Amino acid sequence: MNDMFEALETLTDRDPGRRDVAADVLGDLLRGTALDADSVRLAVGRLVSVAVNEPVTQVRESALNSISEAFDHYSLPLPLVTPLTTAMPTMARELLVHTLYILGATHDPQARPLIESFLHHPDAEVRQEARLAAAEITAVEPEGLTHNS
Repeated sequence: MNDMFEALETLTDRDPGRRDVAADVLGDLLRGTALDADSVRLAVGRLVSVAVNEPVTQVRESALNSISEAFDHYSLPLPLVTPLTTAMPTMARELLVHTLYILGATHDPQARPLIESFLHHPDAEVRQEARLAAAEITAVEPEGLTHNS
């Protein structure tokens, strides 16, 4: 748990390299099943804030990748990740792809309109991820998914 709090603190460091490593550390923690529901929500909420407000693209991408890791073991609610949608209009392709995946991984039907607006995006990879994310909303959740959140 100390690793998580240290990483959360480091997300505010002046050095973007340290912020990037902190986001990766949180991803490592979220990839496992050792965190309780409150810790997962805290970590994901802070990573969402970084993904929306961080000026360095590499750090934003690490934060989004780490959020994605959480969906391997935890069911997370759409409202927790909805703030990402405010930044989507200005996101680069690689950030959009991560964000669309995250929205689809919530399996929340209310995410569908947020995703469908990207089905006609000029970039083919973004369109493809939007199609996959929209399909994920109606997909059956994989067995063994931990519903801790």
